[in-house]
Amino acid sequence: MGAPFVYLPEQFKIVAATAGSVTTDGGVTLDNVSLKNVKQAWIMLTYLQAATHATVLTPKLGTAVAAAATAITFSADWWKNADISASDDFTKQTAATTMAATAGVTNQIVLVKIDPAQVAAQGAYDVLGGTIATSGEATNFVTGHFLLEMKYEAATPPSAIVD
Repeated sequence: MGAPFVYLPEQFKIVAATAGSVTTDGGVTLDNVSLKNVKQAWIMLTYLQAATHATVLTPKLGTAVAAAATAITFSADWWKNADISASDDFTKQTAATTMAATAGVTNQIVLVKIDPAQVAAQGAYDVLGGTIATSGEATNFVTGHFLLEMKYEAATPPSAIVD
């Protein structure tokens, strides 16, 4: 059994990846976070799709929180709930460098695990961001968050939005 999970905000830094719910029409660039004090990172995207489209997430890496432009070359683990109104189950998907929402008029969640060790092994990277391809649908929206498991528990974990 693992260590007890007691205080979410002291063990995880939770950072908005999008400015609230934003349309995927025209694509979306996620904000970036530093992985310097992070044990494991997750990108969680909630898609609200009024029109069918398999919108694709590409996790990106960088060396400063101002920019993350390099796509990952390692296959990341990811899970999907393709219809959150029908089920609360997540299905593990085949590890990949990009992740796609299910084409359909459904609300869904995509959850991607990023290992900072794999990020560092790809190059001198320690920043995580991403892009979401355009859906071409003004009625499709996404809300994103980074869930960062910190190396050390603290009442106020260090900032992840500064280098």
